[in-house]
Amino acid sequence: QVQLVESGGGLVRPGGSLRLSCAASGITRTISTMGWYRQAPGKERDWVAFITSGRSTDYADSVKGRFTISRDNAKNTVYLQMNSLNPDDTAVYYCYCYAARTYWGQGTQVTVSS
Repeated sequence: QVQLVESGGGLVRPGGSLRLSCAASGITRTISTMGWYRQAPGKERDWVAFITSGRSTDYADSVKGRFTISRDNAKNTVYLQMNSLNPDDTAVYYCYCYAARTYWGQGTQVTVSS
């Protein structure tokens, strides 16, 4: 059974940091791209960042310079280091990976509030 299990979400004050993790299991094919989307209340799900198996990365303009994506291929795990968080970053964050098809995590809530 394929599972993507996210962790690391929570409540943080503006200017603070969080690190999200997402571990994939049960996938028999080679995972190529891994990444993150987020969905704020009342809004569509937006792409945040991705990282390829060769560790090429790209980011949405809204998070460039503040978020860093990384991965551990041996553990099939992707990370998202989020710094300088602001209330606009409040959302449910979903990880995904592509291995012949796209798999999604269940989401983890990130709330930025004073």
